[in-house]
Amino acid sequence: MWDAIVIGVGAHGSAAAYHLAKRGQTVLGFDRFARGHTLASFGGLSRIIRLSYYEHPSYVPLLKRAWDLWRELERDSGETLLTQTGGLYMGPPHGELVSGSLASARTHGLAHELVDNAELRRRYPVFNIGADWVGVADAQAGWLAPERAVETHLRLAERHGATLRFSEPIERWEPDGEGVRVTSAQGSYRAQRLVITAGSWLPRLLPKLAPHLWVERSVLFWFEPRAELDAFTKLPVYIVEDTDRFYYGFPYDPTSGLKMAGLHFGDRVDPDTVDREPSAKDEERVRAWLRRRMPLADGERRRAQVCLYTNSPDSHFIVDRDGPVTFASACSGHGFKFASAVGELLADMTTGRASAPAFLAASRLSEAGRGRR
Repeated sequence: MWDAIVIGVGAHGSAAAYHLAKRGQTVLGFDRFARGHTLASFGGLSRIIRLSYYEHPSYVPLLKRAWDLWRELERDSGETLLTQTGGLYMGPPHGELVSGSLASARTHGLAHELVDNAELRRRYPVFNIGADWVGVADAQAGWLAPERAVETHLRLAERHGATLRFSEPIERWEPDGEGVRVTSAQGSYRAQRLVITAGSWLPRLLPKLAPHLWVERSVLFWFEPRAELDAFTKLPVYIVEDTDRFYYGFPYDPTSGLKMAGLHFGDRVDPDTVDREPSAKDEERVRAWLRRRMPLADGERRRAQVCLYTNSPDSHFIVDRDGPVTFASACSGHGFKFASAVGELLADMTTGRASAPAFLAASRLSEAGRGRR
């Protein structure tokens, strides 16, 4: 019998397997896809990490821990995983993005600057900035290399004794005495504890959560700017609250281009049948914004990639434990940056050292449902 089985060894599962194995637990990890796949939520060469977190100040302590753990993982592995560029969050002064970022920065004493409209225009001439926009400059922000980060967690988990099995989807699990039994087409396996971090496939393994979750198709794009490459190279990671939705992007990278995307177009999909081919409609949604706000970026498309978001009703994560089963999901498009710390938290919860943060507990979903009736 294993101490722990981890179902889904992507962003959070790879980190959980690493932290459990590092503590001397015997760990068996499964993934439905081949090692190194980009068919879930974490592909795409880069993911933003930021501390002045507009979503909620309660995330900031977890973010601080995540930042430290990414740096620790770099030291332990010799890999470069986190590039600090600073962050810029622009929009109406009383909008969700600016006001939320300021709330987190002020609550937790984070290094930041409130930038007025004229200064935004001076510093960032590649943007067509709205007449009423202001900005928050976040000192502790940058981007993570997601594929390399996941593989680093996997490799170090194996170094600490974890066994990992790929291209082996788990069909079901069930209680087995005081532990659990999981079953795939290849066999049946027993463990004292189970960690489920299956992303968009989690609702099938935890049916009680299924009514609260939905899977969204999101498309990432990389373009070649038509001019001012130096200015695009020097950009921080950025988020813009525009009149229709949020848009975000990264500094220009000569090897791949200028990456950017729109957040939550709302395309609901089945993760097994999702269209993996970016369409002309997908591209036009993003190009329309480029023409309006970053016209010099509206050049040749160099790359595009489909990824999946698993969304909760309030866009907050679900991290919780039910008996021998610990689980994390519904990152709602903003979860990768937390993977190092969520993996540690899942290991703590699995071994009885910690409980879930109250604002991420699954119980809030049923309580919200009762309130709507």
